[in-house]
Amino acid sequence: MKKNKSGYRCSFCGKSDEDSMILVSGLEGHICETCVEQAQRIVQEELHGQVSKSKKQTAFKFQQLRPKQIKEHLDKFVIGQDDAKKVLAVAVYNHYKRLSQTQIGTNEVEIEKSNILLVGRTGTGKTLLAKSISKLLNVPFAIVDATIFTEAGYVGEDVESILSRLLQACDYDVEAAERGIVYIDEIDKIARKQDNPSITRDVSGEGVQQALLKMLEGSDVNVPPQGGRKHPEQKLVKINTEKILFICGGAFDGIEKIIAKRINTQVIGYSNETKEKVDREHLLQYINHQDLKSYGLIPELIGRMPVLTYLEPLDLAAMKSILVEPQNALIKQYQKLFELEGITLNFTDDAVEYIAQKALDYNLGARGLRSLCESIMNDAMYELPSDESVKTFTLDKQYCEFHLSKQKLQKFQVAA
Repeated sequence: MKKNKSGYRCSFCGKSDEDSMILVSGLEGHICETCVEQAQRIVQEELHGQVSKSKKQTAFKFQQLRPKQIKEHLDKFVIGQDDAKKVLAVAVYNHYKRLSQTQIGTNEVEIEKSNILLVGRTGTGKTLLAKSISKLLNVPFAIVDATIFTEAGYVGEDVESILSRLLQACDYDVEAAERGIVYIDEIDKIARKQDNPSITRDVSGEGVQQALLKMLEGSDVNVPPQGGRKHPEQKLVKINTEKILFICGGAFDGIEKIIAKRINTQVIGYSNETKEKVDREHLLQYINHQDLKSYGLIPELIGRMPVLTYLEPLDLAAMKSILVEPQNALIKQYQKLFELEGITLNFTDDAVEYIAQKALDYNLGARGLRSLCESIMNDAMYELPSDESVKTFTLDKQYCEFHLSKQKLQKFQVAA
């Protein structure tokens, strides 16, 4: 960098060093600060102008997508969970209607957003629902994990970095980010650690919940563009969250005990046979906001997530369907891998049922299916690519039993 150096001129505009504040030197030329600023504007207009133009061309057409069509899209990727998919489809559809609403006068009815909370065991499809809906949307979509957030001033990330992910998803277009959708996973991990408010700080629990309140309800939030901590000297971007739809999901491990305690109305003496029979195997269907408060979510946060739905535990039929039916089914993925080697891969019905039953025994949800398939398929994926004579390969129950026992996974089986 050269400043007021005698004899130098800008190679672009010809301005002398006396007329310019700074001359940046290169191998065979120089450039003044005015030309640098002008070049920067040209680059921004060319690159960001093209991005904005493409976004306008691919703008969402509200009339083309209805709740049933959204659910049909989700059906391609997620097995079962019809109640959760209907709730999610309606919420996304209403979100688009809110975005298309135009304020005419002071008496115009303003549609407020209804944030969603998904509750379900691990491996039932909460995150998969969010990822599947993101493939369909023409608004910015971001998935964040609540476990990384801590109260302001402590090691970790501020809750404002949630919106940093949304900004990054839309190439830092603030206007687009303000009509986006955010999925916050593992929301149960920020539950209050104690039943009663404490005088000591709950750094990664209640403190994070309180920091989320204004963001979920809708307000102007100063966001660090690159995420992380906010610093006084850091340039912040202001985002209004009034039109951002928040979808939260969590396993809430152990909440069934809270539900069972609440609905246990049995008393000594005569029982009331007119009461509805309770399904003890699927207690999540009876969940309400009172159970979430008992689990550790503060009432202020619960009130900002008025739509509550649950995901049903997976049974044997659902596990078998997950293996073969979705567009990205596990068996289809392995068949694609072998197809690239010129090998046709087949699974017998008893092999599919065996893998599904074992996944239920391990009690890991749909994620357990991939663990089992990797263990069973490892030898085949190692040997067959080197054997050019094999063109067809079929897995049956005996093959699965042998290779699963060979991996010694049986000792890790969890009692149902």
